[in-house]
Formats: sequence, structure tokens, C-alpha cells
Amino acid sequence: IVQSRLSMLDETLEEAAMDLGAKPSSLFFLVTMPLIAPALISGWLLSFTLSLDDLVIASFVSGPGSSTLPMVIYSKVRMGVTPEINALATLMILIVAAGVVAAMLIMKRQNRLNKELKE
Repeated sequence: IVQSRLSMLDETLEEAAMDLGAKPSSLFFLVTMPLIAPALISGWLLSFTLSLDDLVIASFVSGPGSSTLPMVIYSKVRMGVTPEINALATLMILIVAAGVVAAMLIMKRQNRLNKELKE
């Protein structure tokens, strides 16, 4: 997701910022980062969602003394749904919803900026 956005990135915007005297750090944070922010958020949401689904991989990859969030959820649900699981599910839904809303707002802002640049 991020790589596809980077490949579509308009390099003339970065070149214009450098011509106007932008330092490399300000170029990254003020030009590049806002352009790729929706892709970063989408990639994070996708990887977060997929990581919750991969219980078998998490059980093989994690060490003997560690447990991942999917493993904890699975072990607690096997013994019955408790208020802890309900609270955890609510938190996960809120985190994903906040990420979706943030991505939507960033995309709206990006579309508005693109329209202003074209005018």
C-alpha cells in the first residue's frame, strides 16, 4: 500500500520544496509525510487487522515466555467470555474506528489540497 503510494508520488513537489530552500527534514515532514499519510494509516490498519487473524502463526513465532494479543484473547475466550474480553473487544473496535475516521479525514484534507493546487 505504501509502496504504491510512493510510486505515484509527484516528485516535482519535493523538487519545488528543495528549490525554495526546504531542508531535508522539513521536506520529509511537511511535503512527503502528508502525501503518504493515508497510505501509512491504511497499511497500519490492514496489518493490525490481519495480525489479529493469524493465531497459528503467532503461536509458532512467539517464544515460550511471551504471548501475543490474539493468543491471550483465544485463551480467555476458551474459558468463557468475561468482562475483560468485552472491554478488549470494545477497545479494539474503537482503535480501528478511530483509524478509519483519521484516514477519512486525512484523505478529505488531501483531496482539498489537491484541488487547491490544481486551481
